[in-house]
Amino acid sequence: MAIKSDKWIRRMAESDAMIEPFESEQVRYVDGQRVISFGTSSYGYDVRCANEFKVFTNIHSATVDPKNFDEKSFVDIKSDVCIIPPNSFALARTVEYFRIPRNVLTVCLGKSTYARCGIIVNVTPLEPEWEGHVTLEFSNTTTLPAKIYANEGVAQMLFFESDEVCETSYRDRGGKYQGQVGVTLPKT
Repeated sequence: MAIKSDKWIRRMAESDAMIEPFESEQVRYVDGQRVISFGTSSYGYDVRCANEFKVFTNIHSATVDPKNFDEKSFVDIKSDVCIIPPNSFALARTVEYFRIPRNVLTVCLGKSTYARCGIIVNVTPLEPEWEGHVTLEFSNTTTLPAKIYANEGVAQMLFFESDEVCETSYRDRGGKYQGQVGVTLPKT
């Protein structure tokens, strides 16, 4: 398995619609304003989060249970910024829609700009033949409120291409998160 370069990412995005919308270069300025970078990097793709957030709240004192998740555990926010309370987390989704090839595994890592502020992006694999908007989880590990910016870079995707095609892909298994749009809560 080998990590793929910017040339491969551009080719796959343009020929196979692997990433939509797609930025072929690193974007650091939008409308003359400095932003947290997004787009193609040397060996990855920096994704943006959309302006749809689900911020965790404990006002209902519900137990966090992945088998029986209570949607009242979140407050929905639509905004260009999201404030995550101290020692809490929020969910968002990528602006980009992904179509992962059958011989590729993609791993999501946080960007150092956020990590240096105590904001951690959960590491998430995108399996072969998975497609959809990626649901991202941001943990605020600090004792202060933390800010996430919509439509700016929040995480980097790394693409690993195998020298052989997997026997069973995510699509073959009928994966429960296949084709997701919007912020998707846990499913069993």
